[in-house]
Amino acid sequence: MRKSEHGARRLEHIETVVREAGIKLTHQRLEIFRELAHTEEHPDAETIFRAVQRRMPTVSLDTVYRTLWMLRDLGLVTTLGLHGDSVRFDVNLHRHHHYVCVRCGAIHDFESMDLNGLHVPESVKELGSVVHAQVEVRGICARCQSVDAPPKKPRAKPGATRAPRAASPRRT
Repeated sequence: MRKSEHGARRLEHIETVVREAGIKLTHQRLEIFRELAHTEEHPDAETIFRAVQRRMPTVSLDTVYRTLWMLRDLGLVTTLGLHGDSVRFDVNLHRHHHYVCVRCGAIHDFESMDLNGLHVPESVKELGSVVHAQVEVRGICARCQSVDAPPKKPRAKPGATRAPRAASPRRT
C-alpha cells in the first residue's frame, strides 16, 4: 500500500471514530487529523502545530494539544514517553516497537516477532496488570553516525574526542 493510501485510510478511520463518539469535526480538528494521518514520524504537539499553522494560521497550540489528547483518549494515537520535555504522538496502532536516536531524538518504528513474544516477568505483573508492552531500543541512528563519522585525516588533536550526549531517562 502506498504511503498516501495508508494516510487516507488512517484519516478515514480517525474521522469515523471521532464522529461515532459524538465529537464535532471542526475544520481545525480535521487539519490536525490530516497531519497526523499522513506522517510516519512521531511528532510532538509543537511540530503538528507548526505544520497545521502553515495551512491554517488561526489554529492555536492549545487546540492542537486538546485534539491530540482527545485522540489518545479515544485510542486513536498512543503517546511515547517523555523525550526531553515533550510527549510524542504515534498514530501507528499496529503492534510495533521503537528505535530512538539518543542524539537527534528521531523515532523509527520497527517490527519484531521475537520481541512480540517476550514474556513479561511475574515481578512486573505483581506491580499491577499489564495492558500493553512495547520495546524501545536506543542508539545513534545512521544519519547521526554519518554526520559524526570521523574524517579520513584527523583534524583534532590526538586524544580529543567528543563524548556522545547522554540519553535522558524515560519516565513512564
